[in-house]
Amino acid sequence: MRIATWNVNSIRTRVGRVVDWLERADVDVLGMQEIKCKPDQFPYREFEERGYQVVAHGLNQWNGVAFASRLPMTEIETTFSGQPSFKDVVEARAIGVTVDGVRLWSLYVPHGRSLDDPHFAYKLEFLENLTSQIAEQVYHEPELPIALMGDFNIAPLDTDVWNINEFVGGTHVSVPERQAFNAFSEIGLTDVVRPLVPSGYTYWDYQQLRFPKNEGMRIDFILGNEAFESRVTGASIERDERKGEGPSDHVPVVVTIS
Repeated sequence: MRIATWNVNSIRTRVGRVVDWLERADVDVLGMQEIKCKPDQFPYREFEERGYQVVAHGLNQWNGVAFASRLPMTEIETTFSGQPSFKDVVEARAIGVTVDGVRLWSLYVPHGRSLDDPHFAYKLEFLENLTSQIAEQVYHEPELPIALMGDFNIAPLDTDVWNINEFVGGTHVSVPERQAFNAFSEIGLTDVVRPLVPSGYTYWDYQQLRFPKNEGMRIDFILGNEAFESRVTGASIERDERKGEGPSDHVPVVVTIS
């Protein structure tokens, strides 16, 4: 089974690129972030014509997450236990499904904006509560393969940004964010892509020719527990999907599991 995550940055704008890539890459399950639409606005037809069913969660033109799968999806959840709110709204940032006995979450972690912004505290609370819920499941169901996929808005290593000096004092590389990311490893989740793809970025800003200059960031991940990691046979970062007309500023990250 081939599983991927992709911050598509508006599915209605890029549906053609997404479904074409799904077929070319022979992906079975895709977790999407920043779909930027409500479920009734999602372009289901284009996916269904290619053999994919979709479950989507979105509240407005911001955020939003979804799954597209060739295989049946069950146990659909549109929030995790303890998911915090921001300005009294539980945003559309998480969706969970089970596919062929594998538990998957598509996640769009809050950006944080700046270290002194309320959005930063929200980001840390989101990560802390997510870790707590997944820790419970990993502990009680160790044989269940679990993966958290998506845009984490954190670069855990200095080499995950093109120039760490450009980020000092900002979000994505701060000590609290990296500690929150490392907490996933403390509950038994690991980055299943990095051992197979040790270098490479997943995001390049549209501004200042970031992509041609390869000034990117590695902020999209697939984190799996031991039951998931042990089944991984391949992985890739699909850099070429940042090329061409009208790309997302992120690219797909893919794993193959046995």
